[in-house]
Amino acid sequence: MDTPAWAPPRGHPGHRRADTLTRTPRPRGHLPRGRPDPILPAAPRAAPRTPPATACVRHRKRPPNPRSATAIAAILAGLLGRLGLPAALPAPDRGGSSPGRAAAVEMLEAPPLLLAAVFLGLVLVVLLLILRRWGWGLCLICWNEFVLQPIRNLLMGDTKEQRILHHVLQHAEPGNAQSVVEAIDTYCQQKEWAMNVGDKKGKIVDAVIQEHQPSMLLELGAYCGYSAVRMARLLSPGARLLTIEINPDYAAITQRMVDFAGMQDKVTVVVGASQDIIPQLKKKYDVDTLDMVFLDHWKDRYLPDTLLLEECGLLRKGTVLLADNVICPGAPDFLTHVRGSNRFECTHYQSFLEYRKVVDGLEKAIYKGPGSEAQP
Repeated sequence: MDTPAWAPPRGHPGHRRADTLTRTPRPRGHLPRGRPDPILPAAPRAAPRTPPATACVRHRKRPPNPRSATAIAAILAGLLGRLGLPAALPAPDRGGSSPGRAAAVEMLEAPPLLLAAVFLGLVLVVLLLILRRWGWGLCLICWNEFVLQPIRNLLMGDTKEQRILHHVLQHAEPGNAQSVVEAIDTYCQQKEWAMNVGDKKGKIVDAVIQEHQPSMLLELGAYCGYSAVRMARLLSPGARLLTIEINPDYAAITQRMVDFAGMQDKVTVVVGASQDIIPQLKKKYDVDTLDMVFLDHWKDRYLPDTLLLEECGLLRKGTVLLADNVICPGAPDFLTHVRGSNRFECTHYQSFLEYRKVVDGLEKAIYKGPGSEAQP
């Protein structure tokens, strides 16, 4: 018969320690009677658990999303380009670059959220500067054109001008110029603001057209074709309208708008810069003199193009110049010239910025001939 392993008796000093530290408790009913509790060896201490490598992934810095960074960089570059600022920094010399340039490069390589914060900060600074100098009207225009429009274009995958055309094709009646005008007004009032002449100032344009009945009309700045269709629908049979647009995408949309409205026999869309096209009007486009000129392009081109029209002999006695947005965004040099010259008889029509309650106006200047000189 095997002799059981020795265990300290219950009165022995080591019995309590062994019993509490090393013995695994179990019901005493499972042990044979008369046999002492077995002493089990101590369980080895478990090594500290090492967290798996994947547990730290969430604490790591995520790399920037290249698509988001590219999109934000494109919006920022477009804003800087319209403001006349460089859209990118020159490539740095990694070996001996200055601390300032290195910091700029690190900023451009930052995650998309940081780029978005920098972009919005720059936009706010620009808007505050515009608000301080020109007021709410120009600030509203910049907010729509440089902030909301690029974001919508990015999200929707097309341009605002394409969306306007799509709305017209869906909701206007082909061959009905009035329905085209109303469809554009509805879209710009309810969905997206656009810098057309608009419904309120459009009624002033209608009144000037009906009063003077031009047979040869020149428009500077076609945009989406709103004003071209609006004016052409009131022209008498045989009258012509030449509209000059520097942006080929806008010119293409204008052509489709004119064709859809059924005004293609009256309206000719010319692609190019006004200062390049005006000297060609007599020879290339068979224009003798102009009965009316509607100025609605870049406001800083109002005065230079007026002087160019006069220099090229395209203005006759009685030619009507009608300029839009002379208050907002404003054309102060043009107003100073025509109002301070004996060669023009001026009338101001106060109104509101298109589709907004911001004060604006149109200026009508009737050319009286080259005989009179400017007032001192």
